[in-house]
Amino acid sequence: MVFKRLLGSLGVGGPSVDTVLEPGAVTPGGVVAGQVHLQGGNTDFAIEHITLELVAHVEAEYDEGEAEGMVAFHQHVVAGGFRLAEDERRSVPFSFTLPWETPITELYGQGLGVVLGIRTELGVAGAKDKGDLDPLAVRPLPAQEAILEALGQLGFGFKSADLELGRIGGTGQQLPFYQEIELTPAPRYAQRINELEVTFLAAPAGLEVVLEADRRGGFSSGGHDALTRFTVGHHDVEQADRNAEVDGWIRRLVEHHAPDGPYGHAGGALFAQGGHGGHPGDGHRSGPGVGTAVAAGAAGLAVGVVGGMVAAEVVDEVGDFFEGDDEEEDEGDEG
Repeated sequence: MVFKRLLGSLGVGGPSVDTVLEPGAVTPGGVVAGQVHLQGGNTDFAIEHITLELVAHVEAEYDEGEAEGMVAFHQHVVAGGFRLAEDERRSVPFSFTLPWETPITELYGQGLGVVLGIRTELGVAGAKDKGDLDPLAVRPLPAQEAILEALGQLGFGFKSADLELGRIGGTGQQLPFYQEIELTPAPRYAQRINELEVTFLAAPAGLEVVLEADRRGGFSSGGHDALTRFTVGHHDVEQADRNAEVDGWIRRLVEHHAPDGPYGHAGGALFAQGGHGGHPGDGHRSGPGVGTAVAAGAAGLAVGVVGGMVAAEVVDEVGDFFEGDDEEEDEGDEG
């Protein structure tokens, strides 16, 4: 998908910019590549910089309630310090490495409803324009996919996925937010937990896998959350007993009477852009937000016959988000 719009800060006659990504999804820690196409305006312009910014639609909990907005989490300068002649057409190639903790947006080609994008900022003669916003597709690393596949084979079902502002204590988390993938319990655990939440924190050496179970309460005690963490190497994908290993993680999690280590969720700063004011709350995980319920079908994490319908609704919502963002900025420029 390509978005093209006039450089709003300069008005009619200014240069325009299109950012085109190479087709296909990339993996966390993988390379994003493409080209930025420039079209000169009705006079020469000094291009100070072309910067690509990774943004994510993130949710947060505050004392007053919940909020959501866009958070920028990585920047890459493509080029700068050149003159774009009148009516000149110029294409500038780029490539850069995604942060290892970049959330996944799809599984086996099926969108999860997580919104990631690349925003193009064009700096011209002291003015900046954050106009071009292109959706970014990210598929799981082999180790992430193997764990999700094992969970599906064990009988867990996909429920939702979203991004939460804050940090998970006791981990090596680098980004200001984390992704949680919410699963319905396998039949053997349905009497003990309401849902299972999985967070992957990838790094060059491997994965931290943080599991959180919403445990059911008994007659004499209320329910509560239990957390634990495991590490997996990137090259441990072909492990023959993967299902047994993951099942062992779940049993360890649900049998513990207290969280395994200091894995609290600390609230983060306010949104970099598009956020709402307020004070960070205690960082507990919240429910799904915009476009977070989708079937993961081929992975075995299916939600039944309605999965296809839910997935279609999510795709529409994600598309509307990007189109709506572009339209809102256009309206703002006109004002």
